[in-house]
Amino acid sequence: MRLTEFHQLVEDEFGPANAGWVMDSQVLPPHNQTASEMIESGVDPRVAWEALCRAYDIPEERQLGIDRPGF
Repeated sequence: MRLTEFHQLVEDEFGPANAGWVMDSQVLPPHNQTASEMIESGVDPRVAWEALCRAYDIPEERQLGIDRPGF
């Protein structure tokens, strides 16, 4: 997963006003890091996204993001 795709998924799910806060504040088990810290330490963005999905109980049908025409 590309970093831009990760950021879009986080923004789609949590909204533009909350996306940064979620990435910087929620410590994700079992990594014991926030999503931002995981990304900075070289963890694949997909792993960070999956950890966010588990932490926030994001339903499977929303884990792929919003359908956008032409993409």
